[in-house]
Amino acid sequence: MKMILVRRFRVLILMVFLLACALHIVLDLLPKLERHTARPSGEPGCSCAQPVAEAAAPGWAQARNRPGEPPAAAGDAGWPNKHTLRILQDFSSDPASNLTSHSLEKLPPAAEVAERAPRGQEPGPPRPRDPAHRPLLRDPGPRRPPLSPGPSGEGSLLARLFEHPLYQGVVPPLTEDDVLFNVNSDIRFNPKAAESPDWPHEGAEGAEFLPTGEAAVDFYPNWLKFHIGINRYELYSRHNPAIEALLQDLSTQKITSVAMKSGGTQLKLIMTFQNYGQALFKPMKQTREQETPPDFFYFSDYERHNAEIAAFHLDRILDFRRVPPVAGRMVNMTKEIRDVTRDKKLWRTFFVSPANNICFYGECSYYCSTEHALCGRPDQIEGSLAAFLPDLSLAKRKTWRNPWRRSYHKRKKAEWEVDPDYCEEVKQTPPYDSGHRILDIMDMTIFDFLMGNMDRHHYETFEKFGNETFIIHLDNGRGFGKYSHDELSILVPLQQCCRIRKSTYLRLQLLAKEEHRLSLLMAESLQRDRVAPVLYRLHLEALDRRLRIVLQAVRDCVEKDGLHSVVENDLDAEHRASTKR
Repeated sequence: MKMILVRRFRVLILMVFLLACALHIVLDLLPKLERHTARPSGEPGCSCAQPVAEAAAPGWAQARNRPGEPPAAAGDAGWPNKHTLRILQDFSSDPASNLTSHSLEKLPPAAEVAERAPRGQEPGPPRPRDPAHRPLLRDPGPRRPPLSPGPSGEGSLLARLFEHPLYQGVVPPLTEDDVLFNVNSDIRFNPKAAESPDWPHEGAEGAEFLPTGEAAVDFYPNWLKFHIGINRYELYSRHNPAIEALLQDLSTQKITSVAMKSGGTQLKLIMTFQNYGQALFKPMKQTREQETPPDFFYFSDYERHNAEIAAFHLDRILDFRRVPPVAGRMVNMTKEIRDVTRDKKLWRTFFVSPANNICFYGECSYYCSTEHALCGRPDQIEGSLAAFLPDLSLAKRKTWRNPWRRSYHKRKKAEWEVDPDYCEEVKQTPPYDSGHRILDIMDMTIFDFLMGNMDRHHYETFEKFGNETFIIHLDNGRGFGKYSHDELSILVPLQQCCRIRKSTYLRLQLLAKEEHRLSLLMAESLQRDRVAPVLYRLHLEALDRRLRIVLQAVRDCVEKDGLHSVVENDLDAEHRASTKR
């Protein structure tokens, strides 16, 4: 009797296992079966306008075949060929999503750090290498990207601004502890780790590699040059030519795969390029002139793609250089998103609208539904692409709660909103009780007020550099929402603490002068982007108005506490560093 029960139990386990396998196969085939369920328009029981939909979306159910490959099977129609997607970095400011890197497919161990050689760069002679010498990647020096002449014909306003002495300061001499990566030990660029052996030579005929199989630094892709240029004091140097080249890559590189970004409240896509660089794509949700509705809470506001672009340019004009490069781009929703994604959840949300436009909505907390779908014209959509920071497995980052974080509640207020002496408590709490972190918070406060960004709940720093480093200004999509309203509560940290760097104060005064007016500098800088005009004219005018408010707030602090108590002289340290060099 006991043996019979044991056999029956084994048979039951086997049946459950087979049922689970069958269910898994059915779920896996469901997307393919959905494509064959539509009947021809002439058959009874079908009221869909199939020919119209196919005309509006050519290639909707066609296989995407690459040159030299056999046609895809009927059951695989509409799906791209399998390829590797490496998620370099979790770009969201949500702390829960910054705990680890996410990847859809695992690369071979040899390729986890090694990447491919760049496309589209002209060949040059290889650098001699001394095995005993392990140099660090430094600022390339006096090489500067060319600036186009201004509309007045008298030269570029940006060029004149960047020639000003306030934009000529240098960082202290860099040691191994001051750079994020040591080029020869932490970053290996091995072309043999690439899947396509002919890829490194395409567009760079004659490129030579070092005997170890590593490519010389000049042949690194621009996103990798950006990564290995990060140091304790800046995300990128003032005249790093790789930044302008990276902006060009973001707007022109071929997109090879797309996946939805996990975490966050609104839809964001991770896009991988042909040179294995990656960027975070935020699609256009509002037109340039639309303002945030007055009844919207700050935590339910739209994330604007043009705010991400403008934030990068504003950050660079203020000489903070703490926002990763961002560029605008027109994306073909059919060829560059739907046909290259292996994210089935994303793929299933594509549809053809009544106006015969391609639409999708993805999955997220807010605004991911048919009613809030993102639609192209007919399949072109505008968006921003923000370059990824290094993978968390290579360069860990620490997430900090902003002391002046809002309550994110409809009725409750945060402590700083009801306690005028709140800053004194903050200044007694690490890391704000020493170093320059409190001054970094003031820089971030001014940056957010100029944009009108109320959504700065957390910030990040690179863990390697400890507390003596800069704050990374990530996730700026909720800026530039209102040009007719100045949110004075954003300035509360500055008004409560009454502290500011001398270099920041002098640059703000410079940008308030007519010959260096902030709005004109922003307009010129943004003209270079492919989706220009990036900002509505009234947003540019609001920048000048808000700049005057910031300067008045500093003057009020000086009048109350005295100049030496308010303005921290950081220019002497820069002067000492430059004389040492």
